[in-house]
Amino acid sequence: MANFEGKVGFVTAGATGIGFACAKEIVAGGGRVMICARRENTLIDAARELGPNAAWVVCDVTDDASVQNAVAATVEKFGGLDVAVNSAGYGMAGSLLELTTADFQGCIDTNLTGVFRSTQAEARVMKERGGGSIVNIGSIAGSLTHPWMSPYCVAKAGLNMLTKCAADELGEHGIRVNAVEPGVTETPMASILSENEVSRREYLSLMPISRIGVPADVGALVAFLLSDEASWITGQIVAVDGGHSIRKGPNLVPVFKEVGIK
Repeated sequence: MANFEGKVGFVTAGATGIGFACAKEIVAGGGRVMICARRENTLIDAARELGPNAAWVVCDVTDDASVQNAVAATVEKFGGLDVAVNSAGYGMAGSLLELTTADFQGCIDTNLTGVFRSTQAEARVMKERGGGSIVNIGSIAGSLTHPWMSPYCVAKAGLNMLTKCAADELGEHGIRVNAVEPGVTETPMASILSENEVSRREYLSLMPISRIGVPADVGALVAFLLSDEASWITGQIVAVDGGHSIRKGPNLVPVFKEVGIK
């Protein structure tokens, strides 16, 4: 288990799925954590489950002030910020010929620009703190094409380069920045992929270790990258996907058509 004694964490989309798994790792390692998301009810339940070393704040990563206020609330509550996980994002499906510009821009704004906003706000505090560690939650869609998922793939590919650029610039301030690329994982957002039988078969056929991931699989890797045990690791994109990314991206178009997406 990673050691987070005396450290303060901040996790976007920290009330559910992968974000919640990462927050659990921070608390289990002896740290304190601020979780944020857009829905207050999920935050209240999640913070209660995490226990007395957790707090919550409503945050929308598509809004500059909201992100800055959430990071400021973390510093006010816990006295600083040492580790952060940028997990907020959503999937987007549709034919390139049918998607609107608004569809594309919305996906980019949350999945990529939202990570920029969060990284910037976190790093400004960490710089004053003397260093820190940030992990961005990407996807194998950032490295492998997924038909009918071009906005999401582009956003996650951009997240990978943003991670590398941030690591390059922020290293002089003692701030490490890495990203993980989960494969299909049992989360509320990915339920259409993990629970649909056609989709499950497609994913499982492409994995050397043929099982659907769980949030704890991702949380364990994120905890290591956040921790001092990874003190000489920065700018890396690490897949946690049962080996999926050594093969090819899934073709989920039949599933999307089945649910009426064009």
